[in-house]
Amino acid sequence: MSPQESSVYPSQLLLLVGIPVASAFLLVQCLLWRCSRWLPGACRRPGDQEETVSPPTSLPEYEPPRQGPLQTLPEVAAFYQELYTPTRGQTITRQLRHKLLVYSAREVDHRGGCLMLHDMGISLFIPPGAVAVGRQERVSLVLVWDLTDAPPLSHRQGLVSPVVACDPHGASFLKPCTLTFKHCAQQPGQACAYNSNTSLLEAKKWRPLGRPGASISRDECRILLSHFSLYTCILEAPLGQTARKWLQLAVFCSPLAPGQTHLQLRVYFLNNTPCALQWAIANEQPHGGRMRGPCQLFDFTGARADQCLQLKYISEGWENVDESSSQLVPHLHIWHGKCPFRSFCFRRKAANENEDCSALTNEIIVTMHTFQDGLENKYMEILRFQASEEESWAVPPLVSQPPPCNRLPPELFEQLQMLLEPNSVSGNDWRRLASHLGLCGMKIRFLSCQRSPAAAILELFEEQNGSLQELHYLMTSMERLDCASAIQNYLNRTPRGSPAVIHGGAWENYSLELDEKL
Repeated sequence: MSPQESSVYPSQLLLLVGIPVASAFLLVQCLLWRCSRWLPGACRRPGDQEETVSPPTSLPEYEPPRQGPLQTLPEVAAFYQELYTPTRGQTITRQLRHKLLVYSAREVDHRGGCLMLHDMGISLFIPPGAVAVGRQERVSLVLVWDLTDAPPLSHRQGLVSPVVACDPHGASFLKPCTLTFKHCAQQPGQACAYNSNTSLLEAKKWRPLGRPGASISRDECRILLSHFSLYTCILEAPLGQTARKWLQLAVFCSPLAPGQTHLQLRVYFLNNTPCALQWAIANEQPHGGRMRGPCQLFDFTGARADQCLQLKYISEGWENVDESSSQLVPHLHIWHGKCPFRSFCFRRKAANENEDCSALTNEIIVTMHTFQDGLENKYMEILRFQASEEESWAVPPLVSQPPPCNRLPPELFEQLQMLLEPNSVSGNDWRRLASHLGLCGMKIRFLSCQRSPAAAILELFEEQNGSLQELHYLMTSMERLDCASAIQNYLNRTPRGSPAVIHGGAWENYSLELDEKL
């Protein structure tokens, strides 16, 4: 081998070995760089600078809500076992698994039956013959207070009724059953009934219900059920029209005690349905809050405008603790029926440091205005009076002696009071009964200022020596079949010889008339 050949060989060897090594090194560096981009944090050294991550895109407001945790079979069985246990006419409010429910359950045979959720404006009528002779079915009527079960809604859609479930899911009967619940749409023609053919614990699949199966009156939705499922009512105006619904404004606060230095006032913006008000009452109970005065109706438009609540006046001796005297409620929180509220906190003012707060005024007068943003000229004034004396708010003691013949039985009195108390847009409540009893408009307005107008008008009926027979006739003529059914159920449980039952011996005819109308 020549010297020239021997000098060339090492350089060739370097190229043959160096190039693959360099390529392998570059390949490893490339893989490390790619790994840091694919798996953030997995292949990153401590000294590396973290890459910025863009925030997640917000979900659209109409995306279906996430469902609760998956349930095991024993949990599902325990849930439905409790839901189907007969409640003996009582309305139960309970947290079952992850849902807040109000329900009533009973056994029904071939004679049919009626389930009512007291003070909620919700009833289920199962006609005679719907169940085969010799069979008994356990049914339950459920008000769902879990907002995640409501239908997904767009900007143009508003929730105007509760979500109601009839169980067992999928149960069918020989005759159609009638489900009735309240709605707050101003134009019934713009409201549409929806149903979800799923059970309470399944993911909901809401769809419109055809007109033949649903009848929507001025303030009530009545659905003929071929089988049991979930139901509600949604408001949506045609293009070029504005949808509107009725709200009820309810003011709550705790009792004002002597020497108390602070007071919080809460204003709820609720659908004008009985169950929405009962939700606010239940929400206030753990905090000792009590409703002050009757609810006020508000005309809420579907135009995208937030609700404003402005503090206009505080009586002398008090001051507003909050920085602002104006608060906003997002439009969709009200339009989608989420029962929002806003609060103001007030504090007593002392003339000087040595003055005792308890020596100051023992009352507070507050004036607030509420309106939709941009519609200041269409405000509503809310005036509420709060004093330390609690005698006028105390519940009267129960009468231990049996009532006279012209007095309603206490349990029936309370049931009728709960049914007639919620204000109806059509006025078919205690006000209609007052008109039937001959009261003029001025006296009806005076009764509206009472703690319980329905109780006051029922007491007036008693003072007129009215009988249960006459009261049943009035309720039937008013088309308040829920009240008439309550009277009939009481009389069916009472011995025939009781003076509270027999008033002229003609009750049987009215009972037959009620069965025909139901």
